[in-house]
Amino acid sequence: MLEYLSIGQIVNIHGFNGAVKVYPLTDDMSRFKKLKEIYVEENTQLVKYEVESIKFLSNTVAIKLKGIDTEEEANKLRNLYMKVDRKSAVKLPKDSYFICDLIDLEVYDEKGSLLGTIKDVLQTGSNDVYIIQTEEKDILVPALKNVVKKIDLVNKKIMVELPEGLI
Repeated sequence: MLEYLSIGQIVNIHGFNGAVKVYPLTDDMSRFKKLKEIYVEENTQLVKYEVESIKFLSNTVAIKLKGIDTEEEANKLRNLYMKVDRKSAVKLPKDSYFICDLIDLEVYDEKGSLLGTIKDVLQTGSNDVYIIQTEEKDILVPALKNVVKKIDLVNKKIMVELPEGLI
């Protein structure tokens, strides 16, 4: 499992004091209120920053990081990802998972046959949809309780009961 989880992507600067505008990659925008420190992946290395202030915008968040005080410094962070360590991640409800933990899990049907591996998760609003890559094609499987029977992160397996006619 990944030790650091992406919570947002820096998409622009905000103002003149070095604040950055962040597009959230989380379902819970309020999680930004609790941030004390974050990591930014710069040139394949994680650089730790203290969070000075947070301001919620319409669909983004403006974050002022300690040590980033000019537009030029903030602009260097554009398009980079903001991360938190796993112990600082939000606690998920039962039977909820981080998408990064599901990627590359093997998916088996109710007979124990390997269907493929999860390559991505679509977030549709009503329910997530797992994109399972098989040898022939991708299969879209709804992440519903009556379809996804078991997720075993330790053994990297998911058991599903596919609806009639899905494949």
